[in-house]
Amino acid sequence: MVAAESITLSTAVARFLRYLEVERNASPLTLKSYREDLSLLLEYIKQTRGTTEISPGTITPKQLRDYIARMHQAGYASTTIARRTASLRSFFRFGQREGWVETNPAKPLRNPRKGRTLPHVLSPEEIVRLLEAPSPTTPLAIRDRAILETMYSAGLRISELVGLCLGDLDLRQGVARVRGKGRRERLAPLGSHAVKALRQYLARRKVHPREPQGDASPVFLNRFGRRLTTRSVARMLEKYLKITGLDRRTTPHSLRHSFATHLLQRGADIRSVQELLGHKSLLTTQIYTHVNPGSLQEAYRRAHPRAR
Repeated sequence: MVAAESITLSTAVARFLRYLEVERNASPLTLKSYREDLSLLLEYIKQTRGTTEISPGTITPKQLRDYIARMHQAGYASTTIARRTASLRSFFRFGQREGWVETNPAKPLRNPRKGRTLPHVLSPEEIVRLLEAPSPTTPLAIRDRAILETMYSAGLRISELVGLCLGDLDLRQGVARVRGKGRRERLAPLGSHAVKALRQYLARRKVHPREPQGDASPVFLNRFGRRLTTRSVARMLEKYLKITGLDRRTTPHSLRHSFATHLLQRGADIRSVQELLGHKSLLTTQIYTHVNPGSLQEAYRRAHPRAR
């Protein structure tokens, strides 16, 4: 255990990030979020106290409330502020464990109220237009069709899609092994259209010699044979939105939202959808029950003994 006065705030942040990476086996995205959040704290402390070479134990709840207030004034979204507040709590809780602070100064902080934003969803007809937009005449278009079909068929996050490796696919069974948030694994179904598109793509796929080979080889590649990035997928989608004239608000995550909404509209139970999405909590999945109140009313009329 390190004495409270013998470590600086910047060193404490570095050790916390190292703890997340080594001991908690946090994902790269989780590490990136914590690093960004705590870098902003360091920047604020430097602005207000002139240096980050201070003990974490000298930071007070009032200072952190002022820090949060500044984010509100700067117009940050409530979800962003809530995440950064949670990062502060985790960091100082770790500091308590290590003996850097006696009490957690972030514990009294209140989370901002979060508005309930309904996800943007495409209709089944719009989904078909989007999935059929890539012309099957060029290798990149064949790849793009496979990407779109896979995202919608399995309800994947964009990070889950680009993280797929050949060993994760079982096209005979029609499933993919997916690594979601918190590195939780799940089996995601691949429909017949997605399997067909993947087979066509994989038959033409050429991986760069310096990329991993065999089962560890990335499924989706750029034009140079390297693993595709999330930004490249977003740019690809933007191209097909222009071609089809579909709503420009559509993002890669909209395909995941549409996947969940369409399943519920066609009678899937919410717990099954929770498992398919890889949600840890059912509360996260319940937002999709608000997307189409008409279908909920119809389900109510069919099932409730006093509805008619």
